[in-house]
Amino acid sequence: MKKIFLLGILVIFLTGCSNIENSKIDDIVNDVFSTQVDTLNVNRNGYRYYLPKGISVKSNRSFNEILSDQKYNYYLYVDLVSYNNKTSFIYNEKSSAYYSYKLEKNGKLGYIEINNYKNDQYLIEIMYNYAKIEVIVYESDINKAMTYAMVVLASITYNDDVINNYLSESVNEFREKKFDIFEIVGSDNYIEFTDDDDTTEEVNDPDYID
Repeated sequence: MKKIFLLGILVIFLTGCSNIENSKIDDIVNDVFSTQVDTLNVNRNGYRYYLPKGISVKSNRSFNEILSDQKYNYYLYVDLVSYNNKTSFIYNEKSSAYYSYKLEKNGKLGYIEINNYKNDQYLIEIMYNYAKIEVIVYESDINKAMTYAMVVLASITYNDDVINNYLSESVNEFREKKFDIFEIVGSDNYIEFTDDDDTTEEVNDPDYID
């Protein structure tokens, strides 16, 4: 039942219903976390996640991915080093932000912060379970983008054995890694992960209810 509920949320997006647009962000977050997704349809080196219908993988390179819903690019970063070291952090909610919320669900930490970027555009930053998504959207699309991002991040599952083996063989590569998933970029955002050398792939969603 919970799985069907989540799929129903995504169907609402595709059919243009305004229910999600009028929902509170807190309710969207709670709904995503109360939903179980059984099928993880994207496999990576050391982790897997669920990619919902309506969004695709535009580029995948060294734990940095660009996801796309045809209108916006979602920049996904997965930090295997911080996960392996169980790195902790402290997030203080900000009253000055459009939306600021400390995530602490299922024993995993994170945050959601939304700030005005320019004009009617907003930068959404969501970090959860040692992965982060950044996306810039218009205000009217915040709820939709929030749900896509939350579904992906909440579904990430790590494989400890694969990660341990990979890190032991790739120490130098990760020493050069500069992106910090714990950093709050805010309105001064610039996204360094470009579209160069894109590796585009299609991910089928066997659970989507049309």
